[in-house]
Amino acid sequence: MLHDLPLSGVVVVELSDSASAPFAGRVLAALGADVWKIERPSGDSARGWGPSKWKGSGAAYHALNRGKRTISIDIKDRDQLMTLHQLIAEHADVFMHNLRPGSCGQYGLDADSLRVTKPELVYCEVGAFGHVGPLNTLPGYDPLMQAFSGIMSITGEEGQAPARAGVSIVDFGTGMWAVIGILSALYRRRVKHCGASVNCSLLETAIAWMTVGIANYNVDGEPGGRHGSGVAFIAPHRAYETADGHLIVSAANDPLFARLCAALGRPEWALDDRFALNSARLKHRVELDRLIGERLITEPRSVWQARLQAAGIPVAPIQTTAEIVGHEQTSALGIIETPPDDEVGLVGLPLSFDGRRTPALHAAREIGADNEVLARMLKTRPERP
Repeated sequence: MLHDLPLSGVVVVELSDSASAPFAGRVLAALGADVWKIERPSGDSARGWGPSKWKGSGAAYHALNRGKRTISIDIKDRDQLMTLHQLIAEHADVFMHNLRPGSCGQYGLDADSLRVTKPELVYCEVGAFGHVGPLNTLPGYDPLMQAFSGIMSITGEEGQAPARAGVSIVDFGTGMWAVIGILSALYRRRVKHCGASVNCSLLETAIAWMTVGIANYNVDGEPGGRHGSGVAFIAPHRAYETADGHLIVSAANDPLFARLCAALGRPEWALDDRFALNSARLKHRVELDRLIGERLITEPRSVWQARLQAAGIPVAPIQTTAEIVGHEQTSALGIIETPPDDEVGLVGLPLSFDGRRTPALHAAREIGADNEVLARMLKTRPERP
């Protein structure tokens, strides 16, 4: 077990709700930071998300808020707001929030106000549409940004309604960018002894996920289309139906395609002018997919998976949540962790240090569980080194 985590000694005050900033705080906690989560008295919205519940709160809340201290503060109450300011001034290295855009100034929680008394504070604002521009004051959520950024225009099956990714890629991606920005600012502070304001947003993250699509558009003016489980620029690189399930098959270059053809018992396809090069395969994608599909449907998924893996072809079955949770590879990685003070296994960080995973975090706590701890700490007013 790791005892000297990278962020040990760093104090983070997280005034957050929902998913993006809480995910960032959960990552920082797993890296060793002492994270103080500030909730309004009614609690984080994620506590009410369903349908899965555990100890009175949505499973999502537990997934996003393990490892944190939890205090309840109503920032509209002057005395409670002063308590928050005292916590930041006396103890915080990092203050992170995802308040409604433009609202933090009225509470003195904007970067300029806080850094008057604490110039080395790392301040991170997790926004919706970004901190500048004509839409910067609008609220936003993951599906709005998947729509607005163009992600949904290239997701799903051609001819069908646009589809959202089944997981909150924009929320979690924004949390990751927040962590990257915070870590960079902490490193600079260590070297240059100055604070920083870090801004990230759901929209900027969503646009970043469109990096290749936007590059393609700027080159040829084509907006891209929907390719289901496939992609616009590689063929074959998608799911095919077998006799008892679906299998993703990826031949991302011409030599791999030739090996795929041999493994399928159709080596002549690799010599066919329609399919020999990726550029040609893209033009004849429909015919190629039909031929591969007709071959794969003849035998079970496990047979094709074994055969193609033996040939060095990248393949993967489309698994359910139950299958990935129960898979031996998931177990070997140890990424689903159950801490001693809880009974529910939740996903840990997808990181290891020196071959070892960070320790399991303690369970998410009830609203205001650490208010008394905070009161005692602020009363004693310990000196920071």
